[in-house]
Amino acid sequence: MKIPIYQVDAFTDKLFGGNPAAVCPLKKWLDEKTMQSIALENNFAETAFIVKEKNAYNIRWFTPKVEVKLCGHATLATSFVIFNFLKYKKNEIIFNSKSGELRVRKENGLLILNFPSDKAKKTNLLPTVGIGIGILPAETYKGKTDYMLVYDSQEQIENISPDFKKLSEEEVRGIIVTSPGKDCDFVSRFFAPAAGVNEDPVTGSAHTTLIPYWSKRLKKIEMTARQLSDRKGFLRCKFLNERVEIGGKAVLFLKGEIEINIK
Repeated sequence: MKIPIYQVDAFTDKLFGGNPAAVCPLKKWLDEKTMQSIALENNFAETAFIVKEKNAYNIRWFTPKVEVKLCGHATLATSFVIFNFLKYKKNEIIFNSKSGELRVRKENGLLILNFPSDKAKKTNLLPTVGIGIGILPAETYKGKTDYMLVYDSQEQIENISPDFKKLSEEEVRGIIVTSPGKDCDFVSRFFAPAAGVNEDPVTGSAHTTLIPYWSKRLKKIEMTARQLSDRKGFLRCKFLNERVEIGGKAVLFLKGEIEINIK
């Protein structure tokens, strides 16, 4: 069996920046074990699989270790593939996912993700997370799947050097660290060793938690954000109460075929 595969750098306008994702369009679903094996072989933060159904696409995302319920950068990468390589003529794509309906549209040279908001609640810092991060935050919040640690300065975010082994002891998808930005509204980094990704370069889904928090704190509806990984990424953000919009660009790195034998 031959399966098309695309590798796309998301949330960047330059090759080798942003967050790479693999995208595999399918005619019908593969079994879960095979999809997980492909994701492990790809060894990207996420591999997205899609199956077209009527006027929408069903989408699933796999890290090298587990399936996740929501992924922003791989959805952006998938939208880039659909718009540019799958002869899709409309201006908006509807995705059905384990996180409900997601939409992506083209607007002013950007791809705009429309995702559900995740309004995190204030909580206490878990001792394991505190030890693993190494720098104590000013505030700690818990969203649907991630902890969000808020700091006072961008320098603190840049200086965090996590103990990934310690962080992986917590059964949580990821740890977001964030602060006000120097040349943007806010910055962040994202660590998910329990999901097989020590540091994710640019994490769209984390911004479903970040955007509601910073919108309330900054009293702004529209914001700019940077994720401060080595590859870096730039995001345009908008808070719409129950939904958020996350805008970015994408660049193709490769397209080809996977050849597998399914017994």
